[in-house]
Amino acid sequence: MKKIAIQGTLGSFHDIAAHLFFKDQELQIIPCMTFKDVFKAVKKDPTVIAIVAIENTIAGSLLQNNDLIKHSDLQIVGEHKLRIKQCICALPNQKMEDIHEVQSHPIALMQCNEFLEKHNYMKVVEADDTAESARIIAKNKTMGVAAICSSKAAQLYGLTVLQDSIETNKRNFTRFLVLAHSSQVEQLTKGKQKNKASFVFLVDHTPGALSKVLTIFSFYDISLTKIQSLPIIGKEWEYEFYIDLCYTDYERYKQSVDAIMPLTHEFKVLGEYAEGEQTV
Repeated sequence: MKKIAIQGTLGSFHDIAAHLFFKDQELQIIPCMTFKDVFKAVKKDPTVIAIVAIENTIAGSLLQNNDLIKHSDLQIVGEHKLRIKQCICALPNQKMEDIHEVQSHPIALMQCNEFLEKHNYMKVVEADDTAESARIIAKNKTMGVAAICSSKAAQLYGLTVLQDSIETNKRNFTRFLVLAHSSQVEQLTKGKQKNKASFVFLVDHTPGALSKVLTIFSFYDISLTKIQSLPIIGKEWEYEFYIDLCYTDYERYKQSVDAIMPLTHEFKVLGEYAEGEQTV
């Protein structure tokens, strides 16, 4: 049985992503209140695997998770891209007009802004987690209050789905990273064709410094899928860069990394792994 630490509770999208990545495997889900708690769970027990959201096609990157990964001893061993379908659910025997309050995580609420504007008689209340909102409503048997969450969470906690797929943008995907202690990397990536890598680095605060790095990737036919800058605390207007890239030739990829090393500082490979599936 694999032990998986997630942010949120059972029925959350992290839970769904975990079961999709580890298909047909027995999992012990370890719910955590915050992303920091997820990393603490792995630090406490290196056999635990972490799954964390890193970006959403609507809300953008979860910048704090980049920093948590950088300062951890964990390696990215995989990813999964999940279509996020939000539903509004409540205790049975209620209609939409019976609902006067809706609760969910702030990002989920943002993803459903058109629905909430249309039903503006509902008070919007932010919560720590989508599935946790459903669980608390079920536990307290609270009438007149609904949760926005996955249909799996609604089913798990015995709530009725009043309307499914209420997210504004139907191309709403979240990318989840699978992270593990170095002692587990070989086992978790065995038999998988690695074609993607993530790393972080700094460059000199001089004109063209980043451009030189990107030119090298272009020369070696490396496809950058994401570049994210984060400010360096204590150094005004200087940044560190997080990069995801895909490659078809491992040797050329390694050559490109060797070529950029002299142009960077504090270079760290966050993981080499197989590009993840996308579940619609």
